[in-house]
Amino acid sequence: MPREGTELERSDVEFIEGEFITIKQSTVRSVEGGHVELQQVGAFSIDGDKIEVTQGAAGILKGKDVSLNQSITAVAAADNISVNFSFSPVSISRQETTANRSAVGMMAAREITCDNTSAFLVVANRVEGNVTTLLDWRSSLALGAICGGLWGLFSLFFRRK
Repeated sequence: MPREGTELERSDVEFIEGEFITIKQSTVRSVEGGHVELQQVGAFSIDGDKIEVTQGAAGILKGKDVSLNQSITAVAAADNISVNFSFSPVSISRQETTANRSAVGMMAAREITCDNTSAFLVVANRVEGNVTTLLDWRSSLALGAICGGLWGLFSLFFRRK
């Protein structure tokens, strides 16, 4: 594939690499590039500096700036993440995460800004906005102690000699 300005529409591709990539209504196994824009695309792995996904599904997103709009991803890891009307079970950011009317499993960042977002676990230095969490630091500590105690108890019962 050419390294400068790649555009695909209604294709099925294994691997694509380039500086500026625009893909619409396609399936891709792996994407690597500088600026990656995806619209209605299913992808397994996306790696780029700036990633924008609109109405798409992706397995693993890794980059500097990741933006999800009406999309689903399994794992998003970046310096800055923006999640709008989307679902992400794991979202890990070095700097800032912005979530707007989304559902996130575990969200970790230095700064988190939320608007009507639900999350299972939130880990951050600073959280602003309206976020509903299932576990806070006390309940996650209690859950960890219970799971550790049960693990230790079962390991005693099933110890081989």
